[in-house]
Amino acid sequence: MLTETGLINECGGEKFKGMARFDARVAILKALEEIGQFKGKTPNPMKIGQCSKSGDIIEPYLKPQWYCDCKDMAKRSVDAVRNKELIITPEFHEKTWFNWLDNIQDWCISRQLWWGHRIPAYLVTVKGKIDNPNTNNGDHWVCGRDDKEALENAVKKFGVPASDITLSQDEDVLDTWYSSGLFPFATMGWPNNDTLDMKAFFPGDLLETGHDILFFWVARMVMMSLELTDKLPFKTVFLHTMVKDEEGAKMSKSKGNVIDPLEVMDSCKLDVLLNKLYDSNLSEGEIKKGVASRQKDFPDGIPECGTDALRFALLNYMMQSSINLDVKRVVGYKQFCNKLWNVNKFALSNFPEGF
Repeated sequence: MLTETGLINECGGEKFKGMARFDARVAILKALEEIGQFKGKTPNPMKIGQCSKSGDIIEPYLKPQWYCDCKDMAKRSVDAVRNKELIITPEFHEKTWFNWLDNIQDWCISRQLWWGHRIPAYLVTVKGKIDNPNTNNGDHWVCGRDDKEALENAVKKFGVPASDITLSQDEDVLDTWYSSGLFPFATMGWPNNDTLDMKAFFPGDLLETGHDILFFWVARMVMMSLELTDKLPFKTVFLHTMVKDEEGAKMSKSKGNVIDPLEVMDSCKLDVLLNKLYDSNLSEGEIKKGVASRQKDFPDGIPECGTDALRFALLNYMMQSSINLDVKRVVGYKQFCNKLWNVNKFALSNFPEGF
């Protein structure tokens, strides 16, 4: 009952058609009262989906989508790990790999975004045969690497001359992970496999990344590489722990909780830390809480900690499954490193000459 712009469509009848959804809710209530069919209000505890960035209420809207059958690609990727052709380390992450890929489902690869790789699917109009093609009818579509190939495929499919055919490329774009899956070889000149970069740098040897995108990115790269080049994109996948904020929340620019390592190493003034919060999409209450926390923890900003102290902190955290990075700990390690430095200077000054 909604249009793509959030207005009521023809299902709302002449009375409500064209109204914004929020106005329509009020108008429908009023219309029920006018005809004596409004029976009362009762509080109803429920969850309403909201956009984490804009705070807008999310309205479900069904649209036709494009799907990719992944069963064969997933099986090859699973076999590569089981046969130790592809090494995942730490090894316990193999369980996640097998769980996802052994139970793979069709992959929805289309996204309604303004940017990305356009889906190479074309809606076909055939003069006198398909004058009003149906976007929901798969028979009215052809695929092709470009307009020329799509037209050739349409001629073969419908058996009519090219002059009778009009093509319209779908406006949807490929899922980000689909495009990212092409990264290991597309950046080297693929589909031309004879480039110097392809010969020198593909396949790679080691991929190092966060464990949270094992299925979203790593699996896609492996599936796509095996399918399109018949080679694994790398031999080893090293998965490191996730660096999160001190509360254990994933760092996000929209949340304003990103810790910039350069600011920890080189120092950062309090007003810079606070501006990050004001520039975020956090609610007013969350911003106030963040401001109070930073003013309490770093009244003079983050002091210069240096590279060694940050490395020392991260290595100590590595014993955990995730790193809830508290900058105050890094400051503590800076002081510890400083003590080591002073102990070293004191010791060396007491050794005999030439030691």
